[in-house]
Amino acid sequence: MAAPAYPGWVTRWVSGQWRNKKRPPTLRPPRALALADKVANRREQSTEATCITEMSVMMACWKRNDFNDAPCAEEIRTFYDCVAKAEKERKNQNEDTLSSRGNLPSSKVNKLLKRFPQITRYV
Repeated sequence: MAAPAYPGWVTRWVSGQWRNKKRPPTLRPPRALALADKVANRREQSTEATCITEMSVMMACWKRNDFNDAPCAEEIRTFYDCVAKAEKERKNQNEDTLSSRGNLPSSKVNKLLKRFPQITRYV
């Protein structure tokens, strides 16, 4: 049986002829490797709802007691404490300007890219 015929570049690659130049062949990108001046506007993914269990406990208590607030005071207080804590965390998160995944939102990235544009010419 005859050996299969491979293209010339395959035989040169396998035999190591490209190593004579001491580095592999260069790959030239079709465009300059630089960041764009803006990114696509993406909607932030909504975060999961907070205090759902506290709210359901409070509503179950209301239903058991014919929607009377007096016997459910402890559940109501627990729910409001949870809401206050979640609101405080949300405000602290807005000060950090990072999303829950640790990324900057696209609007802030665009502001930074406009503030520090790419240098497209050499000085």
